[in-house]
Amino acid sequence: MEEWTKEEVQNAVIEEPVVCVYLYTPICGTCQVAKKMMTVVQDLLPQLKIGMNNLNYGKELAEIYQIESVPCLLLVRDGKIQKRIYTFQSVPYLYNECKRMGF
Repeated sequence: MEEWTKEEVQNAVIEEPVVCVYLYTPICGTCQVAKKMMTVVQDLLPQLKIGMNNLNYGKELAEIYQIESVPCLLLVRDGKIQKRIYTFQSVPYLYNECKRMGF
């Protein structure tokens, strides 16, 4: 996954037909596990655009997208958040959720 700035996240949400945004903080242990899971999902769905943002540097994103906790995965289609995932249950679960987005 590529690290995106706040501006890159906002541009991707607006411009991409389907995008996933992984939001995290680096000291969060659960976030580190979730990142590894999302890396596997990206390998399985290479056509899916997935970016990540450290909320320590993008606090405005937490307000804009109403993020309640980290880790958080935003599933966005046509500029609208379809789902916010806070519980990264398993790679198959994340894969299926991302697949439903249109891939």
